[in-house]
Amino acid sequence: MTSDSTQTESLTPSPTARGPEEPATTGIRFDSMRDWLPYAVITALLVAIYYRIGIKLVHDWYTIPDYSHGFLVPLFSVFLIWDRRKIIRATPVRPSWAGIPLIIFAIAVLILGVYGVDLFTSRVSFVLLMAGLIWTFSGRAMLRELRFPLLVLLLAIPFPEIIFNKITFPLQLLASRVASDILPFLGVPTLQDGNVIQLPIMKLEVAEACSGIRSLMSLFALAIFYGYFLEKSTLRRTALALAAIPIAVAANVVRIVGTGLCVQYWDPDKAVGFFHEFSGWVMFVVSLFCLYLVHRAMRFLPHRKGASA
Repeated sequence: MTSDSTQTESLTPSPTARGPEEPATTGIRFDSMRDWLPYAVITALLVAIYYRIGIKLVHDWYTIPDYSHGFLVPLFSVFLIWDRRKIIRATPVRPSWAGIPLIIFAIAVLILGVYGVDLFTSRVSFVLLMAGLIWTFSGRAMLRELRFPLLVLLLAIPFPEIIFNKITFPLQLLASRVASDILPFLGVPTLQDGNVIQLPIMKLEVAEACSGIRSLMSLFALAIFYGYFLEKSTLRRTALALAAIPIAVAANVVRIVGTGLCVQYWDPDKAVGFFHEFSGWVMFVVSLFCLYLVHRAMRFLPHRKGASA
């Protein structure tokens, strides 16, 4: 009798005999006020810290044509989270101190941006801080599942002027050179001097808006949206996003060539006025159609197994 009871006790696990780590829960649960209060406090602090930065960012979306797509980016990021809600709920939540260094780094970037009067770094700090908070409170696995919605937010942040000028000027020269090489074949003699194309009637200056950077920013963002909805392969999604770069530049070259033809054979005032503005919208629509053609062309390529996201 004694041996039976001893054997039963040895087979019964002791409630105190647990491993050094607590078992992970799945998803983020709010069963009581004690559960959601820390998140509410952190949200209030984020709003208090970033509301001025956010207002200026929204103002830039409204006033800078290059980043008018910024209104769509947060909505797309929220949709990504909603679309992966089942995976997120099933992801184990393991709070980790490993995210603290990232939080400290994000705060340092924020301070550098605020006191250095650099909007780009102060805005990027929000993405870094969110990544650090997710890592700290929910673990690395949750951060892995939410990394794409976080990275998408970077599409809504305008580049600093230094980087923007480094990108636009080479594109201006490229668009000017290609357009000046094409126009003589269409009966319009040209003389290129940097980003200025000398026509027989007038000078045609290829400004930043004509370099391709304006349509490139929006087309690149839309290519990522398009690829997510209509393509499952990560490799093909990346190819679609990269295809937006030559498509945007080529479309603006066609726009410059069209403007040059209108200057030569129609009316210079209308060419640099109504036609130039209207052709910008037309070429953007044409760029979207070219992006669609690139995607259709990918269907003829062999699909690699295991390349889906």
